[in-house]
Amino acid sequence: MDGTDGRRITITAIAREAGVSVPTVSRVLNGRSDVAPETRERVEELLRHHGYQRRGSRTVSRAGLVDLVFNDLDSPWAVEIIRGVEDVGHGAGVGTVVSAIHRQSTAARQWLQNLRDRATDGVIFVTSHLSPPLHAQLRRLNVPVVVVDPAGVPATDVPTIGATNWAGGLAATQHLLSLGHRRIGFVAGPPHLLCSRARLDGHRAALEAAGAPVEDRLVHPGDFYHASGFAAGTALLGLDDPPTAIFASSDQMAFGVYEAVRRRELRIPYDVSVVGFDDLPEARWASPPLTTVRQPLVEMGRLAARTVLRLAQGDGVDSPRVELATNLVVRDSTAPPRGA
Repeated sequence: MDGTDGRRITITAIAREAGVSVPTVSRVLNGRSDVAPETRERVEELLRHHGYQRRGSRTVSRAGLVDLVFNDLDSPWAVEIIRGVEDVGHGAGVGTVVSAIHRQSTAARQWLQNLRDRATDGVIFVTSHLSPPLHAQLRRLNVPVVVVDPAGVPATDVPTIGATNWAGGLAATQHLLSLGHRRIGFVAGPPHLLCSRARLDGHRAALEAAGAPVEDRLVHPGDFYHASGFAAGTALLGLDDPPTAIFASSDQMAFGVYEAVRRRELRIPYDVSVVGFDDLPEARWASPPLTTVRQPLVEMGRLAARTVLRLAQGDGVDSPRVELATNLVVRDSTAPPRGA
C-alpha cells in the first residue's frame, strides 16, 4: 500500500520502525485488546503518519458514505441538520447514512458493529458524548469524527461544530428586558448538554447586568420537547406572581408554552410574551409567529459534512472548535408587559 511519501508501505516496515513484531502490528490493526497502550499508540501513530490502509479498508473513493448519528430522530431540529449534511454530500457525490442510538449502549454497540462490516468516509455525531472507548475504536478503524453540539468536553483531536448559545441566551433575555419585562421565566434544556448550560448562563448574565431578579423558581427544567415546555409553562403561569414573559430554550418547548398559555385562557403577547430558540421553519407559522433565537442548523450540518470529508481526504481543519453566530428574530410573540 502506498504511503504518504509515495513508497509502498508494508506491515513489516511499520513493525520495524515501531520496534515491535509483525503480529503486534496486526493485533493493533484488528483492534485487539492484548497490546500495551503505549505500544498501540506508537503503532497507530506510524500507521496514520504513513497513511497505511489495509487491503479492503475504507477510503473516500471506495466508501462514498458519511454516517450521521443522533441520539433521537423525533425532532424537526434533527431534520435541519440532516438537510445541511445531505446538501454537501449530494454536491460531493457522497451519501448519508442516518442512525439513532437512543442513548442506549446496546444500540451504540450494534451501530459500531455495523460500521465494522462496511465502509464509511467519516462519522458526524450530534449532541453526543464521544466516549474514549468509542473514540479509540473509530481511530483504529481509521474513521474521522466530527461532533455537532457536543454533550461534554470532547477530545482535543475531535473537531466540533456549534453555535453561540451563550450569546443567543443573552440576546433573547435582553430583548425581553428592553420591552420592560422584569419577571422572566426560563425553560431550560437538558443539563448534560453544553448548549443548554450556555443558554441558561447567557439568560442569567442578562438579568444580572440589568439588575433584574434571578430567581431559581423562575427556572424550570425541560428536555427540548413540547411536553416539557407545556409542563414548565403550566408551572410558571401557576405561580402567585407569574412571569410576564417566558424564554424557552428551544422552539419546541416554546410551542408547549403556547399551549399552556392557551389553556389558561391567556393571550400571547398581551398577557405573556414568549421567546424560543432555534428558529425552526414552523416558528414563522405559529400563531402568533414566534420571536426566537436563530441558530444556523442547516449551515452547522453543512460545515460538519465539509469538515469530515476534509479529514477523510487527509486534510487538516482550520480550527477544531467552531461556533456559528446566532441572531434574534423578532416576530409577534413579544410585546411590553400590560400596564407598562
